[in-house]
Amino acid sequence: MAAPAPDGDRGVYGISVAADLVGMGTQNLRLYEARGLLQPQRTDGGTRRYSANDLDRLRRIGDLLEAGLNLAGIGMVLHLEAENARIRKNRRIQHGSP
Repeated sequence: MAAPAPDGDRGVYGISVAADLVGMGTQNLRLYEARGLLQPQRTDGGTRRYSANDLDRLRRIGDLLEAGLNLAGIGMVLHLEAENARIRKNRRIQHGSP
């Protein structure tokens, strides 16, 4: 029997591991959360848990920082990218494409 596919939204990484995986400091991850750029899951005790999708988002934030954007600009870009993805998904559904 094959193992189930990992859920990209499931928070499994603690902040130190997540920071190591994306090459950022833990304080940066806390700052990005405080600025609303991502929302990691929390355990009942309040510990942050980062998902594979969160790690992808953090890498995107890093790319945008390297391109010279500030955090406010990054927030706008991430919002527009999400909106664009939503519109494309709706369009595919309306036209019967997968």
